[in-house]
Amino acid sequence: MPLQHKNKKYTFSDYLTWPENEHWEIIDGVPIMQAAPTWQHQAISRELLTQFNNYLNDNPCQVFASPFDLRLPETNERDEETTFVVQPDIIVICDKTGLKGTGYYGTPMLVIEISAPSTARSDKVWKFNRYEKVGVKEYWIVEPEGKFISVFTLLPNNRYGRPEVYTETDKVEVSVIPGFMVDLKPVFDKI
Repeated sequence: MPLQHKNKKYTFSDYLTWPENEHWEIIDGVPIMQAAPTWQHQAISRELLTQFNNYLNDNPCQVFASPFDLRLPETNERDEETTFVVQPDIIVICDKTGLKGTGYYGTPMLVIEISAPSTARSDKVWKFNRYEKVGVKEYWIVEPEGKFISVFTLLPNNRYGRPEVYTETDKVEVSVIPGFMVDLKPVFDKI
């Protein structure tokens, strides 16, 4: 990537010019390079993706996994002007109109982030606040080391309430996909 300019706010348009073999996110106009995930992260992601994909097979909603560019615009930003571009580990989209190019422009129904020490601040502060602000109905933060998941659900006041916390022996009812339960035993079994 070209040298960052101190006072420049980077956009999705800038992002599209950067090398494809590098993984970047843009948080409020600031580019952040993403390290390759651990094998434990990948094992958790694979199992969650499998369960979601199997359930959504005959459903209008679709599940996607990183790398997948989620663009969360401020009020009237056009896609290429977006200054918040992230790579959620797993994302569920029910409105296909925002699917374009390398990902999605708009607000997904559900986002899952598998947290690591290097991404904890981003997952629990910056992304949490933006997901809440734009109206992501359900947000999961997976903690591989502790083998638990915090599930935040958007309340009628457009704020996330206190999280429901689940451990590796639980099943999680996905509130935005009626009838769907995620079994956490196989999610954490292989790590």
